[in-house]
Amino acid sequence: YRTIQDYPIRGRATYLHVRKRKWLNKATGEIFSYEWDVSEFDGTRLNAEFVAFLKEGD
Repeated sequence: YRTIQDYPIRGRATYLHVRKRKWLNKATGEIFSYEWDVSEFDGTRLNAEFVAFLKEGD
């Protein structure tokens, strides 16, 4: 699995553990999985939608 450090929640470090899963297509017998480019999550920052959500609480 890959570990992604995310935005802290309540002042505590947050780590997401992402596993690569595989599925079996019973009709064809083919095994498939999805490719995730987790490099885009490195050093994640607040997006505009999340900032708006946080401001609603004030």
